[in-house]
Amino acid sequence: MAQAVIDAMNGFIDKFLQTSRSINSALQIEYDPAWPSLCYIPQGSLGEAGGLVSWQPVKQHKPLIWHDFEKALDLQLHPSISTYYQCYWSEHLSAQHASGKLELIQLWNEADFERLQQNLIGHILMKRRLKQTETIFFALTEEEDFILSVKNMSGEVVLEQIGLEPKQVIAPDIASFLSSIEPVIAS
Repeated sequence: MAQAVIDAMNGFIDKFLQTSRSINSALQIEYDPAWPSLCYIPQGSLGEAGGLVSWQPVKQHKPLIWHDFEKALDLQLHPSISTYYQCYWSEHLSAQHASGKLELIQLWNEADFERLQQNLIGHILMKRRLKQTETIFFALTEEEDFILSVKNMSGEVVLEQIGLEPKQVIAPDIASFLSSIEPVIAS
């Protein structure tokens, strides 16, 4: 299962970078010296805070540790979602699915991983308080209150409205989902 997620993520990243090159659109982001990342592409000096710099997704080489997160929630994280978040350091990635545009949540650096864990803890605690299926979000949609998540027990990808039980299964697993989307590059 983990290898299928890694392969699907590698495939999507390859398509994302090819699409960017094919339309001559460099991936750029505002430089923030207080928010370091391996994603910045060094071009001499990185420049002034707030100036645009080039970036690209970079494979993670050291596995992220979810132990404290899992222990705090007394929860075994579905392996597909932990693998997903451990593939790349990257800015969020825009994509198109048959059901609409979305943005894959990615991690910029280790501090971003800590922030993600805090947000996921809040999400899981809300789901428990509402006695709902536990999900782990991984993408934002165009609809403000809707997110894409993985059901933690089954690994299914679902569309869920925040605060409500997921009603629509989008894909049987995250690897299938990643293989079904196309990159969208802002020009």
